Amino acid sequence: MLGQCASHSIRDDDYFFEWDMSVENHTGKTKNFYSKDGKHRGMSAFGWHRDASDPYDQLVKNNIENVAIIPFLFQETELTKELRPRDRDIGEWSRYDSMYIKTIHNLRAKGMHIFLKPHIWMREGWRSNIQLDNKKEWSVWFDSYRNHMIHQAMLAEYTGVDLFCIGTELKTSINAQPELWDSLISEIKSVYRGKLTYAMNWDDEIGDIKFWGQMDYIGIQAYYPLTNNRNPSLSQIKNGWQKHIKKLKNISKKYKKPILFTEIGYRSDEIATIEPWLWDSVVNDTTNVVSNHIQNLAYEALFQELWVKKWFAGMYFWQWHVDHDVDHTHSKMDFTPRYKSAENTMAKWYGKECSESTLLK
Repeated sequence: MLGQCASHSIRDDDYFFEWDMSVENHTGKTKNFYSKDGKHRGMSAFGWHRDASDPYDQLVKNNIENVAIIPFLFQETELTKELRPRDRDIGEWSRYDSMYIKTIHNLRAKGMHIFLKPHIWMREGWRSNIQLDNKKEWSVWFDSYRNHMIHQAMLAEYTGVDLFCIGTELKTSINAQPELWDSLISEIKSVYRGKLTYAMNWDDEIGDIKFWGQMDYIGIQAYYPLTNNRNPSLSQIKNGWQKHIKKLKNISKKYKKPILFTEIGYRSDEIATIEPWLWDSVVNDTTNVVSNHIQNLAYEALFQELWVKKWFAGMYFWQWHVDHDVDHTHSKMDFTPRYKSAENTMAKWYGKECSESTLLK
């Protein structure tokens, strides 16, 4: 298995990566740096309903301390007037709810902190572009969304999760019905006592969201373009962050809230820093080239440029499948860092308490 061979090194694309096993945590429980520095050492993890060997210890090994659990809420298209209804009453646990409850319990036993982040998943289209004809249709849609989210907030309270996301990339709804969002936030707070965030897309207008004052974090799906060229150097990627960092710092200062990357990730290919938001399934693999090296450089640049910023609360990488093995992930142009050099780079940075004196040595 990569990173665990006798030489502690791997041949990754056309470069040699020296795997550092000394940064890994093999104690079976997190070091809980989060309780000391407040940094989210996060990962969006999937596959809990399938059998997987030691899925929790694999996360702990890489110093991941915060796990995003993502229940999917289904809607057919951008034009559909409501989400697929629940098959049970609000507050009545389904089979999938029970699976999440068990998973959260097992993660917490390992010292993990949990971020419950429901997503709308569409068969066609994007949740940020929901298009409805009039106020009545929007009200029908929001009522169906509200039913799902109150249930999820009750699940968050029941399992004692640390952070709950009230919505992910729902630009058109927020613009169309701000008063209903205020009402939903109040209702969520009546059933859930933990921290809250909203996950806005990186290119949305921050000022369009009027409820930041009611959130604990400004959440951003941080797929910022960083370079114009394929196969960039580390310095080029770091330079690409500078204009975004300036804007993020000003946002945090304006709203007096820390910035949390509710989602961020990079594919394993040579153009990963040009359009990071592109799914690997739509990238042209006839002209693109697999590069775990570029993914690793993107991780390193992110940590070097943002990790020690006082206004930056951390990130949740996309994505980690607990049931994938090395043959399934290493040679593909997907987002996962698992079994790739980025995994070890992440473990290195996550494995220290965050302060300038410790991280910049």
